[in-house]
Parts: sequence; C-alpha cells; structure tokens
Amino acid sequence: MIRIKICGICDLESARTAVEAGADMIGFHFCTSDRRVTPEEVRAILDELPVRPKVVGVFIDQSADEVRQVADYVELDLLQLHGSEPAGFDAGRPVMKVLKVREGVIPQAAGWPDPIMLDSWSADQRGGTGRTWDWELARPLLATRSVFIAGGLEPGNVGKVVSGFKPYGVDVSSGVEARVRVKDPEKVRAFIRAVRLAEVLG
Repeated sequence: MIRIKICGICDLESARTAVEAGADMIGFHFCTSDRRVTPEEVRAILDELPVRPKVVGVFIDQSADEVRQVADYVELDLLQLHGSEPAGFDAGRPVMKVLKVREGVIPQAAGWPDPIMLDSWSADQRGGTGRTWDWELARPLLATRSVFIAGGLEPGNVGKVVSGFKPYGVDVSSGVEARVRVKDPEKVRAFIRAVRLAEVLG
C-alpha cells in the first residue's frame, strides 16, 4: 500500500482530519517556514488525536543536536531533511532525505537510506515548493529505491502519479490547503480517496 503523508500540519483540526481520512503519516515543520510549529504545539496536538499515525519532523540544515532534542521531545518517527545535510546525518531517528529535481537532473541518492523523497527545486524556497516537475525522470530510481514523490500534488493529479509510477509514497501540503497553515478537510479526503482508488484500479 502506498504511504500517504499530509505535511505542513499546524493545528489539531487539520491533524484530526488527516488521521480520520486515512493518512499514514503527518508532517510538522520545525524549520524556517510559513508553516513552522513549536515542539510544544505539536505535542499538544498529538495528545488529542484518537490514533497516532507516523509522525514526521521537517528540518533544514539544523544541527544534529537541535534535531535530536525536538525528535526526542515530540517522539518523532522520521526526520525529513530538506537542506544540505551530509549523508550519515545522525540525530537518533530514521531519516528521509529530500532530493530536489533541478533542470531535469535527479540528485545522487547513494549514501542515503530508504525511503527518499523527490521534490522540485526552487531558488526561493528551501522546503517544499508546491510545484510539479517531470515525474518521468523518477522512473530509474523508482525501480531500485523506496521513493516518495512530492511537489505540486493535489487531488486532481495524484491518481495519475500513483497509477503511472507506483511510488513508495506521496506527500502533499499546499495541495490540500484552504489557505496557508489550514488544511481543507474535503481536499484532504479527496486526495486520500484518489490515491486509494488509483491503487485499486492499478
């Protein structure tokens, strides 16, 4: 089953909507971001959820000590690294490196464990960009690695990605928002329905 990650969660209602709709993972930004949240805010959100999904923390070029402190406090399951962190980065939890596709080139994934994430590159955004890219470029890596596809996904196009590429997982943030920091419940549900339908139809 393809993993579905709803990222950029900023409030309890968005987290609850994602979990109740069937998201496998929810992501929180602990880096410089319009969707940044504090570890204390995240713990308060998680304490109110009826079911705890896998919890992912997003970081950009923060020290291993800082990342470890946040990870331990929130009890993160996975660290998503969006910066120029070196292979072997160790903050005491599993990591998922985000590789940015730029000018038709997939960065070198060797040295990073599975899963990895492919996202679009942007000169003005170091985290997620919300922009699509040529997913066809991912085929060679998809054949050998566990890959999350991210970047510009939304309910209207994620089914095509799932049926056409069968990635390990898909990641969405702005594509299911009502506005920055607030998820649209119907978009979240529609996104997850589209993934599961595409899986069934193959």
